[in-house]
Amino acid sequence: MKLYQPRADIFIPDGHPVGPALARTTHLGIGAHQDDLEFMAFHGILAGYNREDPGFTGVTCTNGAGSTRTGRFADFTDEEMQQVRREEQREAARIGRYAAMIQLDYPSADIKATPAPHPEADLLTLLRAARPRVVYTHNPADKHETHIGVLNATLRALRQLPPAERPEQLLGCEVWRDLDWLCDEDKTVLDVSGHDDLAQRLNAVFASQIGGGKRYDLAIQGRRRANATFFQSHAVDAGDSVCFALDLTPLLKDDALTLSAFITPFLDRFRADVLRALTP
Repeated sequence: MKLYQPRADIFIPDGHPVGPALARTTHLGIGAHQDDLEFMAFHGILAGYNREDPGFTGVTCTNGAGSTRTGRFADFTDEEMQQVRREEQREAARIGRYAAMIQLDYPSADIKATPAPHPEADLLTLLRAARPRVVYTHNPADKHETHIGVLNATLRALRQLPPAERPEQLLGCEVWRDLDWLCDEDKTVLDVSGHDDLAQRLNAVFASQIGGGKRYDLAIQGRRRANATFFQSHAVDAGDSVCFALDLTPLLKDDALTLSAFITPFLDRFRADVLRALTP
């Protein structure tokens, strides 16, 4: 398989050939940074855990350059930190027993560019090889520009596929802005209860990020617990760990629908819901 960046990394945890590994992919996560998949696409990881079919494949688009270097990593060069982050992502794939883990190795600036032709072409290559049923990526209300760049590149790649070859579902997930603000009827609820041990093991892999004071591992687990508890005020918790997602599938049904036009009704419904409660 030919990818654009010379150091793009294709890792198959169980050692199988690339073709068969991608072919058994049913759930595909496309994230910006090392650790995004484990934080936002845990539902897909669980779908493929310890199974031949379905299988989860992860794609990380950036190379880890510019990462904060603190604690025991304080004296690492940027190049050394990139290597650390690459290996952390590989280790997460081993623990989560992914079908495949692909790191495209782009600088963030290349992902944020509009359009981003090379990342888009790589994603199209992978989508054609994997033909997943479900794709997890960043949501259009995320506040991280690189995350939005990945969403844009992912959507453009998906729209190059014939309609019959597109995934059944495209989900926009929580990272740098949660989706608790969505009206309840607009939330896609992904129950990941009963797997705290695996989640903790996956999150803890990214020591280069959590060791310097950004406790992403605790924050992600707390968000999932909070989602479960605060989802419904008049019902006992159905689960103890819940991710919220925004169903982006309509964007695969209508190629003329822009992300701005797609997200606006959700924002309008949230605004109307808040104002309704305040009306005397």
